[in-house]
Parts: sequence; structure tokens; C-alpha cells
Amino acid sequence: MRNSTCLQPSIATTVALPVIYSFLCPAGSFGNILAVWILSRQAPTKRTQYIYLVNLVIANLLVCSTMPFMAVYFARGYQWTYDSLTCKIAHHLGNLIMHVSMYVTITILCSIALSQYATLKKNNDTQFSEAANENFYRCVLEKFRQPKFAKYLCIFIWLIVLCITITAIAYGAQERATQGTYKCYSTKVEAGEFAAMISASLATSWFFVSFMMVLLSYYSLTRHLSKIQKNTCIGGKHLIYGTVKRNILVIQVILTVCFLPYHIFRPVFYILLKNKDCPRLNYLVEIKNFLICLAAAKSSLDPVITLLLDKTFKKSLYGLFKKSTPEHHKRKADIFTDETPEM
Repeated sequence: MRNSTCLQPSIATTVALPVIYSFLCPAGSFGNILAVWILSRQAPTKRTQYIYLVNLVIANLLVCSTMPFMAVYFARGYQWTYDSLTCKIAHHLGNLIMHVSMYVTITILCSIALSQYATLKKNNDTQFSEAANENFYRCVLEKFRQPKFAKYLCIFIWLIVLCITITAIAYGAQERATQGTYKCYSTKVEAGEFAAMISASLATSWFFVSFMMVLLSYYSLTRHLSKIQKNTCIGGKHLIYGTVKRNILVIQVILTVCFLPYHIFRPVFYILLKNKDCPRLNYLVEIKNFLICLAAAKSSLDPVITLLLDKTFKKSLYGLFKKSTPEHHKRKADIFTDETPEM
């Protein structure tokens, strides 16, 4: 037996997860560092979307920085004692940074989607007034387009998520210490205690709030675009709808593919834990860890998705490796536009 507790890591945990994290780390680090380079050279520092994107890339880099620790934890965590320095660094610090960055990413993605939607409302005020008559709703959306608001919002997001996560982990660590958890990879660590469950419930609720806001933004935009198509032929100036619709759809797909499975499984995980069944416990913990890995993989895939879907980012990337760049390749690189572009 590798561990005296009920929880026994399988080859999927001790081999597959470390290999996946070891592959995602260099790929994600390179891609996000390259994205930082492009943004720093091409994007104006005072644009709202640039502020969101910089914080998004920072969150991605933080997730990538935790991947080596998570790889070592899954490969050797069953051999460590809970009080060892390696356990505290590899699991507790790595787990803290990963979850903080994960929810910062989710919130910023939601903010970008709302900012995109608000941009169209601003540029098509008379058209949108027919679909949305509430001034308060429009004023709130307009805030997401303001650089000062975006800066303070990102700071607020980092502080709130950090405080909640640190409190939950610190309280959980105190409970585990009093209950005598001796192994780093154990039921108490992987399942968490009462504080961890409360924190997980709040985080899961916030994810679904963000998910629904992005979904409603996409639905509202699609319905509005459908009305325009019925009433008139979409000209060049209306092609911005297609761009923004695609951007919001990309955000929706990222949230659905990378984050939704984990947040659907999370409440199921805690419900099924009430049954003291060791084989079931092992399956539940391994599924949870692979779904967290899927969420972390988003940080590595972000630059690839941006390169494939955004022409401006692609042109800027090609331009960085050319000695002489055509004038039309020197446009500001920003995967989400603040103003209606010339089409």
C-alpha cells in the first residue's frame, strides 16, 4: 500500500497528470510570454481591452507557474508527510495560486464579454434602445468600457479572490493539523474540510453567474443581429457585429469546454463523498483532479486560440519576425476591439 489512508493514487494520478502538466507548462509559458511581448509592443496602455488582456495573461502565467509544483505533487505527494516543506510548497502554494488565477480568469473573461457587448450598444445607441429601455442597465454596461473602471475592477477581482482562497486554505490547514493528517496526498487534503466546501460553493456559484452573463450577452446580440438581417441588408459597418459575436462566442466556448465540467462535477463530488466507499472515493478524486487539469489547460491554449481566430493578432505576430513590415500590418494588436473597425 502506498498510503495508509483510504485514498490510493493510481497510475493515472502518479504518471498521466505529471506528464500532462509537464507538457502544458512550457507550451503555455512560451505562448503567454509571447502574447505579453506582442501586447506591450502593439497595444496602447490606456485602452480598456488592453487592461483586461494584460490581467488575463498574468493569470495565465501564474497558472503555468504552478504546473511544475502540481506535477511533482501528483508524482510524489503520496510519499510526503503533510507537515513537510515539499507538501506545503507543492500542493498548498500551487493549489492556492492556481485557484486564484482560475477565478480571476473567469471573471475577466466575463468582463471582456460585457465590454464587447457594451461597445455595440454605444456604437448603435438608437437601435439598442428599442431592445433595452433600462437606463441603469445601460449605464452599468458602459462602465465596463472605461479604462479607469477596468483597472480598479481587475484590482478588486484579484484582492477578493485572493482573500477568499487564502482564508479557506488557511482554515482547512488548521483543521487538518488538529485532526492529524499525516500524508500529503490524502482524503482530508483532496476532499477538503467545511471551510473548503463553503469556499467551493461560493466559487461555483460565481462561475455560473459569470457563465450566464456571457450566455445572455451572446443570446441578446444574436437576437438583435437576426432582427437586423430580417429588416435590412447588413452593410460594411454592420460587419462589426460578426466580429463581436465571434469574440463572445469564443469566450462562451472557453467557459463551456474548460471550466463548466469542473463546476458541474464539484457539487456532485461533495454529495457523493458522504458515502464512505474507498473505490468510489478514489474515482471521484481522480476525476476532480483531471477536470482541474482541463481548466488549467485553458491557460496554455489561450495564445493558440487567439492566433487562430484573430487576424489582427496574427498580423502583429508575423510582423514581429519581419525586418520590414507593411503599413497595414502595424495596426494595434488587440483581440477585442473598443471601437468599430474599418471593414
